[in-house]
Amino acid sequence: MFDKLIQIWKAKDLRNSVLFVLAMLVIFRFAAHIPIPGVNTADLKNFFQNNPVLGFVNVFAGGGMENFSIIMMGIAPYITSSIIFQLLAMIIPKLEEMQKEESGRAKINMWTRYATVPLAAMQAFGMISLLRQSRAISLSAISAFDFVAMIITITAGTIFLMWIGELISEKKIGNGISLLIFAGIVSSLPTHITQAFQTFDQVQLTSLIAFGAVAILTVVGVVIINEGQRNIPVQYARQIRGNRAYGGTNSHLPLRVNMAGVIPIIFAISVVMFPPMIAQYFQHAKTAWIANFSAWTIQMFNDQLVYAILYFVLVFIFTYFYTEVIFHPENIAENLQKQGGFIPGIRPGKHTSDYLSGTTYKIILIGALFLAVIAVLPLIVKAFTGIQSLAIGGTSILIVVSVVIETVKQIQAQLTMREYDGI
Repeated sequence: MFDKLIQIWKAKDLRNSVLFVLAMLVIFRFAAHIPIPGVNTADLKNFFQNNPVLGFVNVFAGGGMENFSIIMMGIAPYITSSIIFQLLAMIIPKLEEMQKEESGRAKINMWTRYATVPLAAMQAFGMISLLRQSRAISLSAISAFDFVAMIITITAGTIFLMWIGELISEKKIGNGISLLIFAGIVSSLPTHITQAFQTFDQVQLTSLIAFGAVAILTVVGVVIINEGQRNIPVQYARQIRGNRAYGGTNSHLPLRVNMAGVIPIIFAISVVMFPPMIAQYFQHAKTAWIANFSAWTIQMFNDQLVYAILYFVLVFIFTYFYTEVIFHPENIAENLQKQGGFIPGIRPGKHTSDYLSGTTYKIILIGALFLAVIAVLPLIVKAFTGIQSLAIGGTSILIVVSVVIETVKQIQAQLTMREYDGI
C-alpha cells in the first residue's frame, strides 16, 4: 500500500489530480456549513433529528439541510434528472439510439443538466415551504424578494455541486457525484461516534458489539458481491491473413454479480422518500380529506414494516431495471460475432444473446437480493439491538465501500498505464 502511495506521489499529474479532488471535497464541506441568513439552525437540527425521513436525506446531503446551507439540496435534483432521462430512454426509441453514440450521450447529459435547474428550484421551494409549515424556520418576517432569493441561492448551490462533481470526474480517479455522496456520509461519522460515546451505557455493550460485528460482516459482504463475477468462456476462431495467423485464442466475458452498483438504492431512496415528503406539505391543508390523506400517508411510511417491505421491493426491482439499462446482450453477441468469437456450445447471434440474458438474470438475482437486504439492514439491526444509526447503516456502508473500491481501481488503472508508458 505504501509503495502505491509513493508511486502516486511521484507521478506529478496523478498527484495533482488527487490533491485537486481533495480540495474540491474540502470546498464541498465548507459550503455545507454556510447557512442562508435569517434561519435558526439549532431549531432545524432538532427538527431533522426528530424526522427520520428528512434525517436520512440530510445524511446524504452532508448535513446541508440541518444547517440550511447554500447547498442544502445536495445533488438530489441532478440524480432525479438522471433518473427521468434514463426512464425516458426506455420508452422513447430515439433517446435509446442516442445513448449508443458518444455525441448522443453528450446531448443527453446536457439536457440532464438543464433539467436539474427547474427541479432544484421546485425542490428548494417545497423544502422551504415544508420547514415553514412545520415551524422549524420562521419566514413571516421575510419578504417575497428574500424568499425568491433563497430559492435562487439553493438552486445555484445544487448547480455548483453538479459542476464540482463533473470537475472531479474529469480527473479520472473516481465518479464525482459518488465521491460527493461519500464525503457527505463520512463527514457525519465523527458526530455520531461522539454521540455514541456521550450516551454510552454498559447495558448496551452487548448490542454495540453485535452492531460492530454486523458492520464488519456487511463490509466484507459488500466487497465480495462487488468483486464477484462469473466468467463466460469465449473462443476466437483462427484466421489466416497472408502468412500470418490471427485469433485461435481463449478468453472470457466477465458478468458481474452486481452490475448496477449503488444506483438501485439511490433510485429506491428517491422513490420511497417522495410520498411522505409531498404529504408533509399538505398536513395543514384546509380541505379535510387532503389533510387526513396526508396524515395517513405519513403514518403509513413511518410504519417500519411497511417502509421496509416497500424499500426492499423497490431496490430489488430497480436492480433488474438498471441492469437492463446498462447491459445489452444483443450488442455483446453482435460484437463477438464480428470479431470471430463464440461461446462454446452456443450458436452465435440470437442464441448467444439469449444465453447471456438468461445467465445475467440468474446472477443478478443474488446481487438484487443482497442489495435489498443491505437497504433494510438498519431496520433489522434496530429490531434486534435497539440501535438506530443513519450514518453507518447498510446503505451508507455500501455506498462508502463501493466508492472506495471504484476510486482505488481507477487510480490503479492510471498507475498501470504509466508503467506501460515507461516500457
